[in-house]
Order: sequence, then C-alpha cells, then structure tokens
Amino acid sequence: MNDQADQMDQTDNFNWYALRTKSRHEKVVRDQLEKQGIEPLLPTVKRLSQWKDRKKEIEVPLFPGYCFVRLSQQEKLPAQKTAGVVEIVGSGSRPEPIPDAEIEALRRLITSVLPYDPHPYLHEGMKVEVIRGPLQGVHGILLRKEKRHRLVIGVHLIQQAAAVEIDVNDVVGV
Repeated sequence: MNDQADQMDQTDNFNWYALRTKSRHEKVVRDQLEKQGIEPLLPTVKRLSQWKDRKKEIEVPLFPGYCFVRLSQQEKLPAQKTAGVVEIVGSGSRPEPIPDAEIEALRRLITSVLPYDPHPYLHEGMKVEVIRGPLQGVHGILLRKEKRHRLVIGVHLIQQAAAVEIDVNDVVGV
C-alpha cells in the first residue's frame, strides 16, 4: 500500500513547464527530451513552404521558440541542460508551472480535425491597434459584449468613449 502511495506522490509532483529554445531548435529539443525519458509536447501546424522549384507542406512549431515538457523536480536540471534549451520559463529565476487545463486544451486542439493557426495573445482590456479595414491604424481597448469583440475608442481628457464591433483578427496588441 505504501508503494502505491509513494507512486501517486511521485506522479503528483510532475508539472508542465514551457522551455524557451534557441531559434529553430524546438524539434531537436523535443527529440532529445524523449531520449532522456522526459515527456515533451510540441504543438505543430502544417504550412505550405515554397522554394524556387517546388512547394512542400512542412510542420512548424505552433509557438516558435517554445517546447512544453512535463517534469518532476529532479528532472528540471537535466531538461535545462538539454542542447538547444535556453531556459525554463518562469518569473525571475523560478520556473513557473503551466496549468494542466491549458496543456489539455492544446492537446485536444492538436488532435482534433479542426484547422488552427497561431494567434496573437489578446485579452479583454488590452490596448490594441487595428491592422485592417476602415479603422486601420486606430488604437483602442479590446472589450467583449455578448460574445462579440468591441473596440473602445476613448477621449481621455473629457472621459468619454465610443465602442464599435470589430473582428478580433483585425487587431494586434500594442
């Protein structure tokens, strides 16, 4: 019974982390981690790449410069010393775990049949700039109202604002 409890404690001590990698080393890092017996996750997306003489569909990392890894406390140092790894992402000098729910959401996405692409990380309340359409170049604040995104354009001096519905694909964070 104690052996089972010890095994459960060991599996509970595993957390997901993001590894920042050297440029274009994501697949190398993933492969080396697997060889070490460490569980990696490298979400990829298919891209059509064109050379002078041909086109070819290639797989590229969904998040360039990052590879996810499930580690125990003891595996942090070997993972960090893996060739191509720059650091374990965190705040200050402390690695910060990624919630299991976020990793599970990524896994479900990459195993689904739905088409997906990288997208800028936008959140409600973020300052954004419109990059397409009649409002191109306008800055404002991104809000959501009844499942729709809205751009709030404000005049700070008089504390007044106007809101317009906007396609979230037409804005980038500033």
